[in-house]
Amino acid sequence: MAEDRKIIAENRKARFDYFVDESYECGLELLGTEVKSVKNGCISFPDAFAEIINGEIYVKNFHISEYSYSSIFNHEPDRPKKLLLHREEIKRISRKVEQKGYTLIPLDFYLKKGRVKVTLGVCRGKKQYDKRATIKERDVNREIQREVRKNLNG
Repeated sequence: MAEDRKIIAENRKARFDYFVDESYECGLELLGTEVKSVKNGCISFPDAFAEIINGEIYVKNFHISEYSYSSIFNHEPDRPKKLLLHREEIKRISRKVEQKGYTLIPLDFYLKKGRVKVTLGVCRGKKQYDKRATIKERDVNREIQREVRKNLNG
C-alpha cells in the first residue's frame, strides 16, 4: 500500500515562482486548537516562508484560523511555527540557504499517521522568461493530451 498521506493544502504558486532544488519532510510544532483547525483545512499560506533563527527553523506568514468550537483559550493565528528537523538537516539547509538566491518555501501540508507534516522546499527564484517557458510547456502538454484523447475516442 502507498504512503498514507492526506493532503490538506498545496502551494501550487510556489512551484510556478521557484525552482525546487531539494525538499524535506518536517514535523510542525502546533498547539491543540491549531491541530484541529489544520485538520479542518482552515489554513492560508500564499506568502509563507521559513527562516533559520538560532539553529531552529520557523515558518512565518502562515495563518491558521482560530478553532470555532474552542473556548477563550485559543491560539494566535499568525504566530511563527517551529519546524521539527534533525540537527544535521538544519545545518545542511542553512549552508544551502546562505548561498545567494536560495530561500525556504513550504510546498504542501498533509497528515501522515495523524500528524501534521509540511514539505519544505529549498528553492531558487525564477526569472520572468523562466515563467513564460513554464506556461508554454504546460500549454504544449495540454495540446498533446487533447490530441491523444481525440485519437483514442475516434
